[in-house]
Parts: sequence; C-alpha cells; structure tokens
Amino acid sequence: MAIQKVGVVGCGLMGHGIAQVAAQGGFDVLVVETEQKFLDSGLARIDKSLAKLAEKAVEKGKPADQAKAESAAVRARIRGTLDRKALADRDLVVEAIVENLDVKRELFADLGRICKKEAILASNTSSFPIAECATASGRPAQVVGLHFFNPVQLMRLVEVVRTPATSDESFAAARAFGEACGKTPVACKDTPGFVVNRLLVPYMVQALLMLERGDATAADIDAAMKLGCGHPMGPIELTDYVGLDTTLAILEGWVKAHPKEGAFAIPAVLKTKVSEGKLGRKSGEGFYKWQGDKRL
Repeated sequence: MAIQKVGVVGCGLMGHGIAQVAAQGGFDVLVVETEQKFLDSGLARIDKSLAKLAEKAVEKGKPADQAKAESAAVRARIRGTLDRKALADRDLVVEAIVENLDVKRELFADLGRICKKEAILASNTSSFPIAECATASGRPAQVVGLHFFNPVQLMRLVEVVRTPATSDESFAAARAFGEACGKTPVACKDTPGFVVNRLLVPYMVQALLMLERGDATAADIDAAMKLGCGHPMGPIELTDYVGLDTTLAILEGWVKAHPKEGAFAIPAVLKTKVSEGKLGRKSGEGFYKWQGDKRL
C-alpha cells in the first residue's frame, strides 16, 4: 500500500518531530492530542524548528524567500486535532504517547476500531514489546514498530520492528516511509530494546554499577568513554540526559519480563536518585547538575 496520509498520536517531545519529518517527506500529516494546550505547544515547536531550518538554508546560500516558502509548504502539510476519530482516513498512524503499556494498549484497541481496514499502525515505543500493541489492535499483521530517536529532526536512524505476525507488505511500507522521512532504517525483531537500547541500556547499567562499587567517579567513567571510545557523551551523563526515572522504568519492566537475562539489572544508586526526585536533566539534578539541556 502506498502511504500518503499519516497520523501521529501525540505532539510531545517525539511526536512533534515525527510529524515534522513526515511532512518534510511530502506526506499529509494529522496530529492528534488530548488537550489543546499540548497540541499548541507541539505545533509551536514545529514552527520554531522549521524557522531554524530556513535560517540554516539561508546561511548555506539559499535565497531567503525560497527557504521561507519551503518551510511554509512543510508546515501547510501538518494539521492538528483533538478528535481521534479524524484518523479514520489515514494510511499510517504512528503512536508517540506516554511510555505506559496499558495506555498504549487502549490506544491501539481504539485505533483498530477507528482506522480503515488496510491502515498500518506503528508504535514509537523504545522499550515495550510491539506484539502487545499488535494484539490489542485486532490487526496484528498491520502493526510494526517505528522507533525514531531524539531529536527526531536531526537523528538519522529509525528502527523498523516486526513481530512474527507482521506482514511483509506492512513491514516494507513502514520501511519505505522511514526512508521517505530522510532516515536510515534498520530492521530488527521484536526483542527487548530492539537494537540500540538493547545495547545501550546495559552499557549504562554497567557504568552505574562501577560507580556504585566505587571503581571510579562518574566524571572519570564518562571521560574514559568519551576520550577512549570517541562517544559524544559518557554513559552516566547520558543516563541523566535520558532521565533516571525513564531508565529505571525500562529496567524494571525488562527485569520482570526477563528474570534470567543477566544483562538486565537495577543499580541501587539509580533507585536512590529516583526516590530522591533527582531525575537528571529534566529535574535539574541527577548524577550531575543541569541548567536546561546544559550540564553544569
């Protein structure tokens, strides 16, 4: 099926970026939110991002009028609504809501009833099994994972995840959509964390366990991985950036679902920080102190 009309459920940190890159790929995009203030905030982020895109194009030599017109054309392909039923005509709907499996199941059950029978449904989840969403939808052959990375407008990767029930046609269409959005798609099975987080989260855990044992300080662990391995950000700083509560929630789910998997562990130091309300960048303090997106 050729995808032309795309729906995005959620216009937050990830959803607004997915909507933007889809519109940049030439798709007609409808964004659905639960409250007008969330929709307005997400669309404002898109406006700001597109304005920066136009500025950068001018800096590279493109005429200002042309750059502004191109950004305006992208924005014109994005509409917002609070009515989930408006997704009925979409060819593809991408879920980008809160990382709560019960809430996602409810959404996919609703999408299964609302969307036309041939529509493909996708989840942007970073940690939950796609199969859970697929079963809830009532149309498992047409459900895939489309895991974009933050910030969506800049990160070139999208993980395209298939369950045993995903049809070849649905998978191919989802992969083609990712490419049209300017991303490099990688294919993977429906396993914990897919490719990136399956490798990244245990790496972050090992860094925290080193800190917990007193093997090295947070600053030295991060410096070692930045200077020794060429990483742009050390593992403990990265955990702060992602959110200590988010990391803990992922690990708790994985440990419960896969108790025999040795790579999944919950460092006590992580639980302590979260219990103290020190969640990392989002709260202004975790293992480091933060001012907005800047580590102090």
